[in-house]
Amino acid sequence: MKPSRHDPRRDPREVEARAVELSPEELARLGGAPQAGQEVDRSTFLMRVYGHLLAAIAGFVLLEAWIFQSGLAETLARALLGVNWMLVLGGFMVVGWLARGMAARATSTGVQYAALALYVAGQAVIFVPLLYVAEHYSGGGVITSAAALTVLGFVGLTLIVLQTRKDFSFLGGLLRWGGVMALLAIAGGVFFGWELGTWFSLAMVALAGGAILYDTSNIVRHWPTDRHVAAALELFASVALMFWYILRLLMSRR
Repeated sequence: MKPSRHDPRRDPREVEARAVELSPEELARLGGAPQAGQEVDRSTFLMRVYGHLLAAIAGFVLLEAWIFQSGLAETLARALLGVNWMLVLGGFMVVGWLARGMAARATSTGVQYAALALYVAGQAVIFVPLLYVAEHYSGGGVITSAAALTVLGFVGLTLIVLQTRKDFSFLGGLLRWGGVMALLAIAGGVFFGWELGTWFSLAMVALAGGAILYDTSNIVRHWPTDRHVAAALELFASVALMFWYILRLLMSRR
């Protein structure tokens, strides 16, 4: 049977005309051109995530500066150092988990902002005794050194994710296991007087590095594009964890 001259399977002009009429989404479903909108959305999402991360870090620095300049630092440091320091370490980790969970479950952008603001403020308070001791008893330069090492570590780990294109989501189970083990070690310090020294700090720096790899990989690949504030909170929590234990490690060497 002779095909009709209007059969689109045989007439290339008809095929071209139909392709022009199709939307980019329909072309993508048919195996044609990729949806450029998805790439733009993900790029915009990443810019927003890292913009909010920088804003959170700046807010943390400004809060710490105000606390120290106002004279509240000594009062807060004495109050927190008056309790078992292991409880402060445990509280540091628990607050991070609670804030992450709150932000990850939030469907409202306003709730995500509230979780980020509360977490930054809470971390600013929890960091006071560590920064106070570092400033007055270990030499103020140790804080700058810890901050510089944290930035270098964060940038290096981020580049690993971006350049290798590897999916590090498999680290999730290992990180949860490591977090539970860390809390058990801290509980041992509270109840049995275990000394959590250099090796514990090194292990926690490694755990924070794994968290940065995991968070960055998920943000690049899996996070919904309307959760940029919650994603920034995830990254900020991992950066804060790394800074905390790098600072403890440097202080132990003084």
